[in-house]
Amino acid sequence: MSTRLAALPLITSAELKDEWQRVTKTPCPRLSRKMLSLALAWEIQAKAFGGLSRPTQQKLAQLADGKSRTTSVSPGMQLAREWQGKVHVVTIGDDNVVRWNDRDYRSLSEVARAITGTRWSGPAFFGLKRKLAA
Repeated sequence: MSTRLAALPLITSAELKDEWQRVTKTPCPRLSRKMLSLALAWEIQAKAFGGLSRPTQQKLAQLADGKSRTTSVSPGMQLAREWQGKVHVVTIGDDNVVRWNDRDYRSLSEVARAITGTRWSGPAFFGLKRKLAA
């Protein structure tokens, strides 16, 4: 992989475009040679190392959409929500595990589902996701 990356600045624009199509299996975008070289380097590394994590993809999509913002949780954070007259407190552990009622959950959405009995966005349920003014 490192030799492929090192060769990118040395190959012609036509070879860059051919390499883009070979690596991504998509038509080459209309970019400057330098931008195409950078984009191709990212694609090669993403294939080798796995690309962006799902949370990062979601965050970028949300930012691009521009309709809402979600505050991230961090270890030690406590979130409280009143539901049907009862206050529910959730703690984010140092290991990023969500704890509620002496049980561990993988996500805030799992806790929101356990509390309400219906599918909820955990960040929305606990007030971390808010709509932006239009």
